[in-house]
Amino acid sequence: MTEPYVLEMRGISKAFPGVQALSDVTLKVRPGTVHALMGENGAGKSTLMKCLFGIYKPDEGEIVLDGRKAAISSSRDAIASGISMIHQELHPVQHRSVMENIWLGRFPMFWMGPFRLVNEKRMYQDTLDLFRDLDLDIDPKARTGSLSVSKIQSLEIAKAVSFNSKVIVMDEPTSSLTGNEVEQLFTIINRLRMRGVSIIYISHKMEEILRIADEVTIMRDGCLIGTWPSTELTTDLIITRMVGRDLKERFPQRTHTPGAPLLKVEGLCSVNPKSFQDVSFELRRGEILGLGGLVGAQRTELVEALFGMRGLASGKLVMDGRPIRIKSPSDAKRHNIALLTEERRVTGIFPVLSVYENTIIANLGRYRNRLGLLDERKGREEAERNVELLRTKTPSVSTLIRNLSGGNQQKVLLARWLLTEPDILLLDEPTRGIDVGAKFEIYTIIAGLAKEGKSIIMISSEMPELLGMSDRIMVMSEGRVTGIVEGKGATEAEIMRLAAQQRRTEAKGNSHELTIQF
Repeated sequence: MTEPYVLEMRGISKAFPGVQALSDVTLKVRPGTVHALMGENGAGKSTLMKCLFGIYKPDEGEIVLDGRKAAISSSRDAIASGISMIHQELHPVQHRSVMENIWLGRFPMFWMGPFRLVNEKRMYQDTLDLFRDLDLDIDPKARTGSLSVSKIQSLEIAKAVSFNSKVIVMDEPTSSLTGNEVEQLFTIINRLRMRGVSIIYISHKMEEILRIADEVTIMRDGCLIGTWPSTELTTDLIITRMVGRDLKERFPQRTHTPGAPLLKVEGLCSVNPKSFQDVSFELRRGEILGLGGLVGAQRTELVEALFGMRGLASGKLVMDGRPIRIKSPSDAKRHNIALLTEERRVTGIFPVLSVYENTIIANLGRYRNRLGLLDERKGREEAERNVELLRTKTPSVSTLIRNLSGGNQQKVLLARWLLTEPDILLLDEPTRGIDVGAKFEIYTIIAGLAKEGKSIIMISSEMPELLGMSDRIMVMSEGRVTGIVEGKGATEAEIMRLAAQQRRTEAKGNSHELTIQF
């Protein structure tokens, strides 16, 4: 007798104009297990889950829950059938309370005369009971916008559990979490698994998958490659099955040689006293300078200030031997500085615009004719050339960028800033949420830019990425630089020691003495 499955997606196919997103995909999930779903960006993982959650209607195939065929044509149908989905991009109602976010659309009500009112007392108690059950320490009355990312993630899990879901889909749940927060998430997942809840877990992080998953399904180009017990897999095996080839090296070989200093940063202080203070460093021409640190190190705030998005109280910027002032992104662009932001979906792409429009939007002046009008033909040719150059997977440059995978969206954003011909490229988490194959392509692009003489500051929370790509690594802690180490020969232990230490400076004449406290 075969073991029953809580969920079966049989022969699912889905096509969009110009692309076959899914071809005869079958997914079988056992009760009380964590089932990882893996594949490169564009492999069809999100499309398959949207078919499960009623966002898309499959062209072919069927969904079976507990042995019975399910008719799911909307998210409401999915939830009623016992399926919940926690999306990668968390979008709670920021200005409402935690308990209102959990019970949104299904508030407990009571009648007072002719009026039907929300029973806030019961809603508060139900939320408390739910949190106690999951061992969560969150105030039900707290404003949701005041919570950390990990707390919001926990809130979304609690909301999914409140529907009495049999299957919960988690899409990249740890992409914005710290190590301790990941551990808390895994504790919740294990508690759900013990109760018989099944988790479909989408992630590009191999170590997490091998640790938390019971089974792993791998997809490629919209097709099922296979399903294996996690105990039979290794990181190398997963990579090979995901990309269809061996990736002997996770990082490209270094063929560039950093030159003389291009940018000197001296005593840079934010207008916000709780942000970065007294930051000094040099960026060489043709160098990849990694920027490491833990959450709260103020790395993003620093690069945003260099791009003119945040105010500076004091400090000096010297570029090519000449002092410069940057008070706005326009100033930064004039000095040939570009910024690829951390949250591409929030501050990067224009989702309702095409690949072509997203590519040229930072450099529109380059595509104006003598009458000052946009020369669309020239812009499209440039966008198509960059699609080919960066090997961006898109049906055409007219495709809306929101329909591309995360890795291909990132390539479009890179193309956007490369068209401004920057001398300095600021990259904030350039491979977040991107699969291993697309990561290698982006690493190759970054290494190629360094070889051309471009100077790059790259923020990364992934230690192997910092060590594998950087010529030097500058580490920050609590808004201050705690050390700069050579990339070659640096160790994870050394970087973590610098990232975790507290810095105290004591003035001695014109010098500063660094004291490390653990």
